[in-house]
Amino acid sequence: MIEPSSLADVKLAKLERLRLLREELDRMDLEEARSEPGWESPGSLAQMLDPTIIQTPALELIDQELMNLADNPDIDRLMIFMPPQEGKSERISHRLPEWLLKFNPDLRIAIVSYADEMARRWGSDIKLDAETFDGSDGGVNLGITLREDSKAAGRWQIKGHKGGVYCTGVGGSLTGKPVDWLIVDDPIKDLEAAQSSKYRERAKRFWRGVAIPRLGPGSKCVIVQTRWDEDDLSGWLQTEHPGRWRIISIPAICESEDDLLGRSIGQPMISARGDRDWDAIKKDVGEYVWAALYQQRPAPAAGGIFKKTWWREFDSPRWIELPDGTCVVPGADEVVCSWDMSFKDEDDSDYVCGQVWARFGLQVYLLDQMHDRMTFVETRQAVRQLAAKWPEATAKYVEDKANGTAVINSLSLTVSGLIPIEPDGNKISRARAVSPFVEAGQVYLPAPELRPWVGGFIDEHALFPNAVHDDRVDTMSQALNRLLLNPILTNEIRGEEDFDDFVEKQISPY
Repeated sequence: MIEPSSLADVKLAKLERLRLLREELDRMDLEEARSEPGWESPGSLAQMLDPTIIQTPALELIDQELMNLADNPDIDRLMIFMPPQEGKSERISHRLPEWLLKFNPDLRIAIVSYADEMARRWGSDIKLDAETFDGSDGGVNLGITLREDSKAAGRWQIKGHKGGVYCTGVGGSLTGKPVDWLIVDDPIKDLEAAQSSKYRERAKRFWRGVAIPRLGPGSKCVIVQTRWDEDDLSGWLQTEHPGRWRIISIPAICESEDDLLGRSIGQPMISARGDRDWDAIKKDVGEYVWAALYQQRPAPAAGGIFKKTWWREFDSPRWIELPDGTCVVPGADEVVCSWDMSFKDEDDSDYVCGQVWARFGLQVYLLDQMHDRMTFVETRQAVRQLAAKWPEATAKYVEDKANGTAVINSLSLTVSGLIPIEPDGNKISRARAVSPFVEAGQVYLPAPELRPWVGGFIDEHALFPNAVHDDRVDTMSQALNRLLLNPILTNEIRGEEDFDDFVEKQISPY
């Protein structure tokens, strides 16, 4: 005779087998449904409904990640970062809900954006497709029929099911709305909002107080955006919950050997908009915005080690250009050249950078700069040109790495004052050592009217050490180390007499 406890165990075992059997049958049905042409992925659906859609490698990758998120019970959080205007929002906020609801009309999907009207746009587009592609003309049937009493553009429900779409803005409400899928699309409107601590806090409050309470066991969440700031919603969530989110970051230009698209370093992405002139875009938006929005490498809005507001500006030349093209710097205590070099002359190589700095007492001025990718021959020519243009820069500091050493050896008989510098410490420690001079207002940069390239100089310093290229920072820190840090540490700049000379120069530097 079977004991009562044994009967209960047998019953539980049968129920478990039935549950597993139902799951297996559901999986088989789902696989069969997805094998039909046009339903294999959100991208396939997008192309079936709109043949003009261009399916790029980046969108193919997004499709795979979205399907993995939908099918894998061990993954429930996904972040996708990609440059603007590449079809990511259309794929995730428009086609993904249609694809999901086709196979499970009971899914409750919430779409959140920076403003109500932006979120409602996606709900309206899905609703229009549901009403247009109903199979009545023998064409595509999305299989989404809306309840007669639930057809608002930003909030509607499927007839006979509990599933549907609800749209709101950051700062809006999801009260009483259980969510199976939460799509957060562009939670930040623009750079001004990204740089506003008030707006960033608003997004965090929405996540804590509105989003999280709506998510239950098994709920899925995907955030899609271009990065604006390292403390935007995505950056904050990564810091708060390290390892919790799967991150898919697709830069416009490949910067890593383990690129998710399999590109080589320097190779651009294939754009959904056809041929895009990435170089022109970079010049138009500036390096700071380029690094954040297009390369997904945001830095603090005000800058990191070097704050943007720290730099002083001079708008009248501190030099005199002579008829023969050479420049002299009246009243300067010291004029030097500083060089950081690379020879590869490839799209992914570092730049060669040469700068001319002048010291007036305890203040230093950036007077000139050469910055480009150069071959070895071009680098030698650039060193000679800068030396000839600024004859008072008798000391020319060159970082003594393999390429710098080669330049010194090849030019030692034709260019005087080439001084090899052995770097002391890493790039970050060298930059931090001279950053107090910038913060104290002792470092002056030319106004854009004098040197149009100064904006790139400031942006690179603001991004450091997150920037891919840091040659301008290395060149600057080397110069300030020699002009200010070393003389102060060795007491070469000290005493009342030095201070009186310094004050006199500020009053009448010429």
